[in-house]
Parts: sequence; C-alpha cells; structure tokens
Amino acid sequence: MGPVEKAVRADVEELGDLSDIEPSLSEMAYTLAHQIDLAASGECEECGAAIPTRDSSVTLPQLNRELRQTLAQLVEGRATDDDDDLGDLGSPD
Repeated sequence: MGPVEKAVRADVEELGDLSDIEPSLSEMAYTLAHQIDLAASGECEECGAAIPTRDSSVTLPQLNRELRQTLAQLVEGRATDDDDDLGDLGSPD
C-alpha cells in the first residue's frame, strides 16, 4: 500500500460509519489512490520490481482529478448542519 492509498484510507476512517453509497465511494477512492501510487512509483504490484510506467503526464492528472471528485462526493453529504437553535441569539427576532 502506497502513501496516497494510506492517506485516503486514514481520511475515510475519520468519517466514521459509512452509509448509503458511501461504502462504494470509499472503495472507488481506495482503488484510485492505489492506481495513483502505482503510476507514481512504477513498481510491480506483485513483486515490487521496477516496470515502465504508463504515460504519467496524462494518467496521474486524470487519476488525481477523479480521486478528488470521488472524495468530495463522499464528504458532500456530511457537511455540518447550520440549523443551530442557539446560533441566532444575537438577532433581535
């Protein structure tokens, strides 16, 4: 497991229990992060031997963009509610 995948797994773990489509989105994020690590390292997943990388100038930006979008969608539904019952104490209403 590479550094990007480790970081993504730690971030998703911080979210706590996953529901609805969040488990699927988290698995997508893990896969994308793994592919980013592979593209960046140029190592064989099985044995760690050096392998020619794909055209990383195209692949890495695409994978990074997709990972950012997946993570954004994963946390989108977890935005804190701004319906604080006491939050409007300063207004005269």
